[in-house]
Amino acid sequence: MQREVSDIQASTQPREDFDGVSVVVPVFNEEDCIARTHAEIQAALAGVPHEVIYVDDGSTDGSGRILEQIVDGDPTARVIRFRRNFGKSAALSAGFARVSYGAVATMDADMQDDPDEIPKLINKMYDEDLDLISGWKKNRRDPLEKRLPSKLFNKTTQILTGVKLHDFNCGLKVYRSEVVREVTLYGELHRYIPALAHYRGFRVGEAVVNHRPRGGGSSKFGLERYIRGMFDLMSIVFLGLYQRRPLHLFGGFGLVFATVGFLISAYLTVLWFMGYGIGDRPLLILGVLLIIVGVQSVSFGLIAELIARTSYAASDPPYSIAREKRAELPSSGGLPGDGSSKS
Repeated sequence: MQREVSDIQASTQPREDFDGVSVVVPVFNEEDCIARTHAEIQAALAGVPHEVIYVDDGSTDGSGRILEQIVDGDPTARVIRFRRNFGKSAALSAGFARVSYGAVATMDADMQDDPDEIPKLINKMYDEDLDLISGWKKNRRDPLEKRLPSKLFNKTTQILTGVKLHDFNCGLKVYRSEVVREVTLYGELHRYIPALAHYRGFRVGEAVVNHRPRGGGSSKFGLERYIRGMFDLMSIVFLGLYQRRPLHLFGGFGLVFATVGFLISAYLTVLWFMGYGIGDRPLLILGVLLIIVGVQSVSFGLIAELIARTSYAASDPPYSIAREKRAELPSSGGLPGDGSSKS
């Protein structure tokens, strides 16, 4: 651990874009773990400029009292307390809005995430010129009934988003502050932050991290989170790929349906001219239905396109600027070629 601290100092201090790290820790009923988690964070980041932002997501046990004691005794710590439980995405969003340093780390408060990994992730992010490093719990210390659904979930997310990560659910991540400023979180989108960042053009990487058993308490998530997660995944893919051009999606489906319906209808029309009866054929109903669905889909895409264009000015820009540079303007006060200048 001391080697990692010296590594991060040697690796990041000379860089002008590194000034420290803000650690955001969502907390919900983790009174058995908070004090030990904070001690581990302080030990892992000793000698590195940092702050620890705890977001109490409506805890009903003694977590709030313990956090208040931590803040009273540590000037690098601060706590944000919600009036009720709003969810992990809301907690991360509140923490992200208050970070002070150029690097941001997130981790859970249940002691399964190892704070000693934070310096390693920061080094990898800067050394490889990445914007986000997500932890990979390769040797996961969870029961089988949690590991198997997680593997299926992660594989599906890889395929649909195009982001090649093994573990989207890992709470241990490190970001450049530009990422947390531009990524909007709501609902339960926290597990898709790498995909959201990828769609904004940020460079995303992954590193294997140490995973430990829970330090106390019980898990706050069950299998139902994967069901909700699939609906969130559909939203992410749609917003990431078609938010600015919904007609490309709905129009594409509509064109396929209408084309198939037209071909079926054309085939039945030829049969009718040849003297065959088509009034009692189910194929006639299918052809007409496909044409109707196709027209409706295209119409829906046009309406969505109008809504997207209307809200364009009030929404986030469809691009993300990495850096901007311009040449110095000439100091001459005259127009080019007129021979005049200011002395």
